[in-house]
Amino acid sequence: MKSQLVNFLSVFTSTGTLLCCALPAALAAVAGGAAVGTLITTFPWLITVSHYKGWIFIMAGSLIVFSGFLTLRPQGKLACSITGGKGCEVAGRFTKSMFWSAVGIYGIGAFFSYAIVPILRLLDA
Repeated sequence: MKSQLVNFLSVFTSTGTLLCCALPAALAAVAGGAAVGTLITTFPWLITVSHYKGWIFIMAGSLIVFSGFLTLRPQGKLACSITGGKGCEVAGRFTKSMFWSAVGIYGIGAFFSYAIVPILRLLDA
């Protein structure tokens, strides 16, 4: 139960990295500054959230690391032997898929927040 809660929080915070940082950067790259202006006008809280980008990434990364520890460690088989093992297999697959989804979302957010601008500057020079 604790592992699923941590995985849910990991997905939630890594999705926050997409909203605060990756979405405006990707939108600016694809559609230009007017689209970002419209996005900020529609959702003004994005400005406040983007001011705390570093803290958001630190918290999301910490939760993902903790989630990975809980998800990928060897676990006892006592609960699985009581239920016949079927429930643990399904829950384990779901937990691992949530963990890897959070890692992927976090990676996309980190790429658009920290790596895309230096890459574009390098290509422009």
